[in-house]
Amino acid sequence: MKTTVETSGLPADVYSAKCPTRQVLDHVSGKWTILVVDALLEGTMRYTELSRRIEGVSQKMLTQTLRSLEGDGFVTRTVYPTIPPRVEYDLTGLGRSLAEPITALRQWTETHINEIERARARYSPEGGESHLSGPSGTTGNDASGEPANADSPLRPGGSR
Repeated sequence: MKTTVETSGLPADVYSAKCPTRQVLDHVSGKWTILVVDALLEGTMRYTELSRRIEGVSQKMLTQTLRSLEGDGFVTRTVYPTIPPRVEYDLTGLGRSLAEPITALRQWTETHINEIERARARYSPEGGESHLSGPSGTTGNDASGEPANADSPLRPGGSR
């Protein structure tokens, strides 16, 4: 049975650009969301604990991610009236319902990283970065002068 979106009365369809499920998918599939939810599966954490657990996340991104997760009902934020105030984050029931797919994705990534890195090395002419992005992360051009993208039939070096 297909879920009906209450606000529109239309069926939930992540492939429809107008469906709010697209925004939710975009949010829950983000790198920082996945890492925050996976970290909180270990239990309630304070902001600094999350920051230490998730290496490389900036203060701005962690704050934005936590606010967004709280706004979507995935995380609760509890403030204790102490000096300084103590703030803790925990998953809600809805947030815990993400555990299975997020844990599966993390485990799959960790299991297959060597295969992926070998494929990247074979595919990339330099054995480093993907041909899809240059050093600055911008898309380059293929041998025909067209922008390189995943749909292009040309491989690096102009071969098919």
